[in-house]
Amino acid sequence: MLSKICEGVTPLAKEAMQTAQKRWDTIAKPLNSLGKLEQIIIKIAGITGDPYWKLDKRAVVVMGADNGVIEEGVTQTGNEVTALVMQNLCRKTAAVSYFAAKAQADVFPVDIGIATNLTEKGIIDYKIARGTHNIAKEAAMSRQEAIKAVTIGIKMVERLKKDGYQIIAVGEMGIGNTTTTSAVACALLGISPQAAVGRGAGLSSEGLRKKIAVVTQALAINKPDSTDGLDVLAKVGGFDLAGLAGLFLGGAYYHIPMIMDGVISQAAALAAVRICSQIKPYLLPSHLSKEPVSRLLLQELALSPIIDGELCLGEGTGAVLLLPILDMAEAIYQEMDSFEQMRMAAYQPLL
Repeated sequence: MLSKICEGVTPLAKEAMQTAQKRWDTIAKPLNSLGKLEQIIIKIAGITGDPYWKLDKRAVVVMGADNGVIEEGVTQTGNEVTALVMQNLCRKTAAVSYFAAKAQADVFPVDIGIATNLTEKGIIDYKIARGTHNIAKEAAMSRQEAIKAVTIGIKMVERLKKDGYQIIAVGEMGIGNTTTTSAVACALLGISPQAAVGRGAGLSSEGLRKKIAVVTQALAINKPDSTDGLDVLAKVGGFDLAGLAGLFLGGAYYHIPMIMDGVISQAAALAAVRICSQIKPYLLPSHLSKEPVSRLLLQELALSPIIDGELCLGEGTGAVLLLPILDMAEAIYQEMDSFEQMRMAAYQPLL
């Protein structure tokens, strides 16, 4: 399937993007005055192949998984919190649930590797195993498990496209996943743990030092290949990160705009690019995470985020936050009068 996906990813639709650019240039306002908002509207035209796309039906996919590395004491809480938050997602009482309700998006909680067996109504059961192994001692998972997790992400996109969804915001839930993310980022970027590791959901200075030591040990033991996204995900990643990578691959293949959340989805997106470089133009950033490595990951992906709010909650909250901003930009793009309709002289590009 991964070979099929990579071979099937086509370049962004240039004609649709050119049409979208022309539309922006005719709207009765100063040229390029909405900056990144104009660029992202044009990019969505390229992704969908339609300069007058609609985003009326939107989804949020939250990949839930546990991480064996919490054995090393790198978190404030245990993996029981992963299950609790995923249950709250099903009950529509998690943080992202309230964001999604305001943004008129449907939330899809996916159990891709939670340690607890959840029976809550609404959970999508794609469990591969009850959490990963401890990356400070061994590989997180086998390569075949990594492929399975990536494939699940691709299948989720296929499923949602068939159900008529037009845009997908991505999120995750998994205690310990900022540690695995830091290890993945170090491997992919070739940087030191000191440059990548942050405080996650909240660590003391002593906890941060321990987390840096654990990531250093994980990289030394597992020796992930930075050129092989699957190898990195399998050795020092998590089921949630691999599932997110699959979502980005599926979005490019099925021409569905995928909104990245913070540092975890950014690391997963870079792993997906190492698996299939053709997907890089399809990635849509939302915000700059509070985690220190977020800026480095976005630079490597050649992306500039719309929002800089020092967010680090996860669950896809930052990705969903972009949806109402897109709605506002789309309203101008689709509905505002042109210079001709306003009987105004058009702005001319500055020389």
